[in-house]
Amino acid sequence: MTGSEDSPAFRLAYVPGVTPSKWVRIWNERLPHIPLTLHQVPAAEVCEALRRGEADAGFVRLPVDGDDLSAIPLYEETTVVVIPKDHLFAAADEVAVTDLAEEVVLHPLDDTLAWEQPPGRPAVGRPATTADAVELVAAGIGVLIVPQSLARLHHRRDLTYRTITDVPTSRVALSWPQEATTDLVEDLIGIVRGRTVNSTRGRRTEPEPKAKRPEKGGTRRQQPAGGRGGGRTAGKPSAKNARRGSGGAKGGKPRRRP
Repeated sequence: MTGSEDSPAFRLAYVPGVTPSKWVRIWNERLPHIPLTLHQVPAAEVCEALRRGEADAGFVRLPVDGDDLSAIPLYEETTVVVIPKDHLFAAADEVAVTDLAEEVVLHPLDDTLAWEQPPGRPAVGRPATTADAVELVAAGIGVLIVPQSLARLHHRRDLTYRTITDVPTSRVALSWPQEATTDLVEDLIGIVRGRTVNSTRGRRTEPEPKAKRPEKGGTRRQQPAGGRGGGRTAGKPSAKNARRGSGGAKGGKPRRRP
């Protein structure tokens, strides 16, 4: 956390391809008094940036090296192959990795996919960055396999991409130094996990007492005097008897004696 104690700020790193705008919007709604600053960091450098304290947390690509960083996996990306628009693969909906056997597959130094052995034929050299590799695809040197978000980030009008099967995928996670799990980090964890604003966000709070339920088979309401469904007050005559009077004849007139 940076800034003075009276006006703290939160620094959030993110790797290329990740779009944190949704989480930033929720942060600004819930914590408008805490400025959040974004810093894009290359995927190969983001973990060291967190260790050096250059950011409080970051959206990274797994795996995270070392046990000193915590990580919460968020989602897994589709892997695609970037090709020229006039390439044969452009006519297909998806491509199998075996289809690349005769293709030159570019493997940049900042590749984010964990390959045991990249498919296809290797290029003469490895491009320094994914952006450089995209330029080589446009020049017809080869094809490139990347997470879909990177294909979108480096979109060109003369290139397209198709889903490729049976290849590694990239997983995006929220990461931060374990020893710096502050309240603001907990707030961000709650946001990315979809917790509501009223949730505890991992902080310990005293549970609210629950209202007691009435015991099963408890006291029942007593029936009023006069029997079931009578609804009459004890000692009062009915409306019928009230019209007759007390012991009198119908209509309230006394009978004449013969």
